[in-house]
Amino acid sequence: LEKNSTLTTLDLWGNKIGPDGASKLAAALETNSTLMNLYLGVNNIGPDGASKLAAALEKNSTLTTLDLWGNKIGPDGAS
Repeated sequence: LEKNSTLTTLDLWGNKIGPDGASKLAAALETNSTLMNLYLGVNNIGPDGASKLAAALEKNSTLTTLDLWGNKIGPDGAS
């Protein structure tokens, strides 16, 4: 994703990426300028992974849809 110049939608729904995978995605999102839709439902991301993604979104201006349904984020990950 860091070097991607064409992908606009990525669906990783139900792939069990966990907080480590979310952290790696977050790092890529910081520099990605084409991805608009990211579906990460049911990946056991948890509050740590959600926090990493949230921080990355502060640097990303193209992502308009982020689906985190079913990731047990809780209040800590949502803040």
